[in-house]
Amino acid sequence: MDTRDLLTVGEVARRSGFATSALRYYEREGLIRSWRTAGGQRRYERNVLRRLAFVRAARNIGLALDEVRAVLAELPDSRTTTRADWARISKAWRQRLDGQIDALVALRDGLDSCIGCGCLSLQRCRFSNPQDVAASAGPGAAYLPRPLRQPLTTP
Repeated sequence: MDTRDLLTVGEVARRSGFATSALRYYEREGLIRSWRTAGGQRRYERNVLRRLAFVRAARNIGLALDEVRAVLAELPDSRTTTRADWARISKAWRQRLDGQIDALVALRDGLDSCIGCGCLSLQRCRFSNPQDVAASAGPGAAYLPRPLRQPLTTP
């Protein structure tokens, strides 16, 4: 491999917008990979920038790292990922995004009266919670549309 075509961790961080610590983390998680110089420094192929853009987009729509890893595992290591590759894998997001959009519209349209938290402090609640029945659904905003109640994951 011609090392002149490889990017340093700093270059990848600057171009991708991810911190170097995030790059190391994503490498440990198997989302990206690097090569080592004789001195042990990380070097990345340029196509890592596309993978990182995908990671950012996937995380922004709420995919967990396990889901991102599974999708990235479908991409070829032997060549640069093409537009057709990305179109194929992102098609699976459409149903998820449509559900999130519908849930956000419902949230927006109900914000003037309630956000589904289950509180009894409002005089008039569009979602209604007599005798605090929402408490039986567990912690959190029980009446918030399901796509908006997914647990938060880190990074």
